[in-house]
Amino acid sequence: MSNWDRFVATFLDASIAVHYLPDLLAGAAITLLLGIAVVATGIGLGLALASLRTLNWRPLNVLMIIFIDICRALPPLVIILIIFFGLPNIGIVLPSFMVLWLSLSAVLAAFSEEVFWAGITSVPPGQWMAARSTGLSRGQTLLYVVLPQAVRLAIPPLTNRTISITKNLALGSAIGVNEILGRAMSAQAFSFNATPLVLGAFLYVLLFVPLVVASRWLERQYGWRRV
Repeated sequence: MSNWDRFVATFLDASIAVHYLPDLLAGAAITLLLGIAVVATGIGLGLALASLRTLNWRPLNVLMIIFIDICRALPPLVIILIIFFGLPNIGIVLPSFMVLWLSLSAVLAAFSEEVFWAGITSVPPGQWMAARSTGLSRGQTLLYVVLPQAVRLAIPPLTNRTISITKNLALGSAIGVNEILGRAMSAQAFSFNATPLVLGAFLYVLLFVPLVVASRWLERQYGWRRV
């Protein structure tokens, strides 16, 4: 057997790929569902926190900054393991699916809050005053004048951070979430072959390349254009 034949038998065995493909596709569905949930929750919470921060209520801002700094400083895997193994000690037991969703949503919310806040503070103060002088309330000024500009400024860094964090869905295998990597590792263990891992990598590419393409489209369509 040549070296190429050994490589194909180890990493590209068609019979093993066909056998485990349905299982890995089920894992891909879980990964996709989790990814959508994490992105929606993380970005939504980040925008809400950035909006609350404009109230300039010091106690609330201090609590938010502590939460944000901790989530940004800790590796996502550490947060996942703390929630998964720590909360049961105080009587709170969450499914591994929910632990992964909450952990990555918190991390994405922390980063997206900072991105949105940078966008909000980039809007000239004169626009706040001009909008208020027309009779708009503070909330209306934020909603109709400031946030549309802040969101456009935030799109490029936010899309990059979103892709980076959602790729951490693979960490779910550490707590038994049956997403792509978890199923691929199980299939590898049963088949004594690396083909399921290669197939899993291919499925990750199929899931995340469209997200990368969509992020570039968003940047072109809605990102801030310099003139």
